[in-house]
Amino acid sequence: MKGFKRFLMQGNLIVIAVGLVVATGFSTLIEAFTGNIVTPLVNAAAGGGARGKGLGWTVNGQRIQLGVFISAIVYFLIFMAAIYFVLVVPYRSYMHRRGQSVFGEPAPTTTCPHCLSSDLPLGATRCKYCTSELSPAA
Repeated sequence: MKGFKRFLMQGNLIVIAVGLVVATGFSTLIEAFTGNIVTPLVNAAAGGGARGKGLGWTVNGQRIQLGVFISAIVYFLIFMAAIYFVLVVPYRSYMHRRGQSVFGEPAPTTTCPHCLSSDLPLGATRCKYCTSELSPAA
């Protein structure tokens, strides 16, 4: 169970999951734009006809459903806010307690002159890899 938890809490896995969720929400927004604004305009220019109700207007028999597009924008904003507050903020605070920075500026680091590891905290007095003494200016 420990290994499974470690796998789930890997930074790269969470970043990929957030990216996938953002892409899915953005694709919904794009689909609504193309399906409810662009396509009816193209159909109206071609002379097709269909009528609907709701916020929008009819051009040459084609319904441009502005309400559906505005609804998709609102959905996208609410969805992204929920993802941010339910997934990103708790994960960032969890990783901060573990001493790691995610979804923000990385903490400044220094390089060990002995083993050349480059991810040591600025205030480190010993290298976590080769245990060599580090000078404060290293």
